[in-house]
Amino acid sequence: MLKIFKYAAIDIGSNAVRLLISNIIEQDGKPTKFKKNSLVRIPIRLGADVFLNGEISEFNQQRMIDTMTAFSLIMKSHGVVKYKACATSAMREANNNKELVQKIIESSGISIDIIDGQVEAAIIAETDLHTYIDENKTYLYVDVGGGSTEFSIIHNAEKIKSKSFKIGTVRLLNDIVKENTWNELEEWIKTNTEHYDKIELIGSGGNINKIFKVSGTPIGKPLSYFYLTSYYWDLKSYSYEERITELNLNQDRADVIIPATRIYLSAMKWSRAKDIYVPKIGLSDGIIKSLYYDKVSSVSL
Repeated sequence: MLKIFKYAAIDIGSNAVRLLISNIIEQDGKPTKFKKNSLVRIPIRLGADVFLNGEISEFNQQRMIDTMTAFSLIMKSHGVVKYKACATSAMREANNNKELVQKIIESSGISIDIIDGQVEAAIIAETDLHTYIDENKTYLYVDVGGGSTEFSIIHNAEKIKSKSFKIGTVRLLNDIVKENTWNELEEWIKTNTEHYDKIELIGSGGNINKIFKVSGTPIGKPLSYFYLTSYYWDLKSYSYEERITELNLNQDRADVIIPATRIYLSAMKWSRAKDIYVPKIGLSDGIIKSLYYDKVSSVSL
């Protein structure tokens, strides 16, 4: 017997807001399949408000209300039966986050959970990450966001340690990451990777996905440190406008891709990793899986 239904995940990040709708396909005697049906991404960039001014502006509050209202209608049109909306770094730090959450639920009916870095890392761990991991290897998993980056050490297919640092692309663009935060990150990576002979990186986030796509590397194969370094300096040789017109990057990607690449390269350097694997996974994928396996509370439409 075949059964198909839809779940949705809303990821409210510091750079962009995403709605992922997935088909859940159940068939007797076979593993459940999760198939992406629709993905909508709106670059609201909440972090530009919060990290500089401590709160979300009236303008971006209205954009959030409009976006969530649109997402609600899209989910209804798709026949979504369950959804979960998670907000990360920017919403966590906004002084007016509770006020905005209330406005959104009143106007759109969408209930938002503001989650911390550890919960975010745990939800991402629910993705298909295990399918990319060789249980005989050691990895540093790096998920770069606009407001923060989550780091996890994975050894023999087990997560040994993880930590979230307030180093993100939007923070770096606005030059508000302190030197001692970089120093803490360097020390954390070196301390937690030094006793492993060989480390490989796993990178997630929209920017590394874009770099991987541009590289033309076959799925399942890694990018090398040499390639990523070369691409980084190539990006820096273009102006912001040229990255849009000549490299064909979206305007909200053309600026953050440089600080994102800097984070991945720093992690590779400090962990002595020569390769970075890029599975296309993220918080939205983890939310869908967590909903299905009842790891997080859901909301029915």
